[in-house]
Amino acid sequence: MAFEHYIYTGTTRLRCGYTTGSCAALAAKAACEMLLSRKPVGLVSIVTPGGLPVEANVVDACIGERCAQCAVRKDAGDDADVTDGVLVYARVEHAVSGTGAAGSKGVPTRESEVSVDGGVGVGRVTLPGLEQPVGAAAINATPRAMITSAVREVCAVHGFSGDIAVTISVPEGVALAEKTFNPHLGIKDGISILGTTGIVEPRSLAALRDSIELEIRQYAAMGRRGVVLTPGNYGGQFISGHFHLNGAPVVFISNFVGDAIDCCVREGFTNVLLVGHIGKLVKVAGGIMDTHSRTADCRAEILAAHAALAGAGAKTVREIMSSVTTTAALEVIEAAGVGDAARASLAAAIEDRLRRRAAGACDIAAVVFDAERRELFRTSGADAVIGELGATYE
Repeated sequence: MAFEHYIYTGTTRLRCGYTTGSCAALAAKAACEMLLSRKPVGLVSIVTPGGLPVEANVVDACIGERCAQCAVRKDAGDDADVTDGVLVYARVEHAVSGTGAAGSKGVPTRESEVSVDGGVGVGRVTLPGLEQPVGAAAINATPRAMITSAVREVCAVHGFSGDIAVTISVPEGVALAEKTFNPHLGIKDGISILGTTGIVEPRSLAALRDSIELEIRQYAAMGRRGVVLTPGNYGGQFISGHFHLNGAPVVFISNFVGDAIDCCVREGFTNVLLVGHIGKLVKVAGGIMDTHSRTADCRAEILAAHAALAGAGAKTVREIMSSVTTTAALEVIEAAGVGDAARASLAAAIEDRLRRRAAGACDIAAVVFDAERRELFRTSGADAVIGELGATYE
C-alpha cells in the first residue's frame, strides 16, 4: 500500500517513501510475529525514528519449525531510488541459546537478545572508515536499532524471553549495488540497509551529501591526509588529462563545496585541492559554498565585479551581465583586454573564501578550468598543495 505522506518542492507535491531500514524492521516484526504465533501476517506496521507510522503488506511468507520468513516491498515514493520496488526479506529464528520460556502470566523473564546480520544481497564491509566494522553486514546503526526494537516489541507481547536471530536479505541487491556508491566504498556483494529517520524525502540531497562525507571519512580512516575534490565528470576528465595523482584520492562532491571542506577539516586532512569548471567555482569567489543554481546563480555578477576591479568599463560590465554563459562572459572579458587581471582577481577571491572556510585547519587551493578543459588559473597555494599530495601536473 502507498505511503501517504507528502512534501512540497516549490509548488510540486511529492510523495515520500520509506527506507530500506524501515522495510527491514517491518519484515522482521512480521516474521517474528509469525514465528511466535505460528499464524500468517498480512499487514505490519512500525513507528519510524522520525515519528511517522509506516505500514506495509507482508508478502512471500513462510513458517518453519524454528524460523519464519517474509518480505516487504520497498516504496520510495517519488524519490528516484534504485531500490524502489525491491523485496526486503527478514528471516527470524530462535537463536541457539534457547527456545525462550515465558514468565508467569505471559510476562517475559528477561528482554530477548536480538542479533542482526545480512544475507544475500546485503553488502559486506571490506574497508575501514564506514559506520560498521570490516566484516560486518552493511546494515547501519539506526536500522539495526529499528529491527531490534520491532522484534523485542513482538517478543514482549508474547511473553517470550529467548534470543532471536534476524537475517536481512535483498535478492536483487547484488545487481543493484553496481548502481550505488557501494563498490567504490568497499561494500561488496550487495546494497546497504540505510536510513536515519526511516523516511525517504523525494529528491532529497541528504543521501548524496552523506555519501560524499562517508567517502571522505573512509579515506581518512585509511590514513590519507591529502585529497582532491571536484564537482563532477568535467573535473574528473580535467584531472585525468592533466594530473598524475600517484595515488592521491579524488572525491566527487557535486555542489557541496562547503560541506566537503568542512568534512575534510573534521577528519584531519592537511592538504585539499579543489579542481573545477569556472561555471561552478566562480560562485566560490562570491562565498557561495553550495553551487547548485537553485541556491544561487550570480555568475555574471561575480565575473562583472572582478572585470570592473581589473579595469573594465561600464560597456564591458553590461556585456558581461548580458552573457548567458560563463564562457561567453569570459570572451567579453578577454576582448576588453583585462583577462589576466580579472583571472588574478578571481583566483585571489577563491583562495580567500576557501581559506576562510577551512579556518586555517589545512592548506587548501584551487585549479580552475574552462569549457575546453584548459586551465584558466590556479590559486597561489596550488603548486604547494599539489606537491604535498604527491601529484604532478602537466
